Amino acid sequence: MGAEPEIISLESGLKVANFRITTNSTYKNEKGERKEDTQWHPHRCKGKLTEICEEQLTKGKKVAIEGKLVHRTYESKDGDKRMSPKSFVTS
Repeated sequence: MGAEPEIISLESGLKVANFRITTNSTYKNEKGERKEDTQWHPHRCKGKLTEICEEQLTKGKKVAIEGKLVHRTYESKDGDKRMSPKSFVTS
């Protein structure tokens, strides 16, 4: 966990949690130097899973999740089309 989960209450009364986790990998570059690559991944959950996030997830904690990867398409302020991946957590 890169930060505390962000808990949002929707007008319908449903709560959702947004949080980011990282994956780390190492590789050797073309010079043979060992490099580390850290990727940040946004996730969202709702319902009972949001309650679990509020109670148990904290910055720095290691977590394992399952979910569905979704790509959202949007237009930037400059009029460029962009794609944003987000995982919707199911367990």
